[in-house]
Amino acid sequence: MEGNYFHAVLEAAKSVAQKLRDKTGLTSDGSELVDEAFGIGKKAYPVLAFSSLSTNSEQSEHKGLTNLMKGFFGTFRNPTAHAPRISWKITEQDALDMMSLASLLHRRLDEAVRTGAQQSD
Repeated sequence: MEGNYFHAVLEAAKSVAQKLRDKTGLTSDGSELVDEAFGIGKKAYPVLAFSSLSTNSEQSEHKGLTNLMKGFFGTFRNPTAHAPRISWKITEQDALDMMSLASLLHRRLDEAVRTGAQQSD
């Protein structure tokens, strides 16, 4: 990282979005991408699911991870993509914590499965 936390955070956030696009075939970004991939459509199934969604607990976890991912993009990807580096300060500790969160999201995306639902369902 060579002390360049800004770009390390931006690249990590972009990698989560890219993995989500790769798994779904969707082309949007950020919160819209998360909603399209994990939102419950008319058939009550998202395009990707973190579990079978068969219990209230599994549905709650799915919604929580969806919100966590949207928060991740809003907190780390959007500021780095739209603000100049000089005006958006990030500490080493914040960058390390963000990398841990990115790692969690990557792992959970690796485990997520396609449901057969289409984005427009």
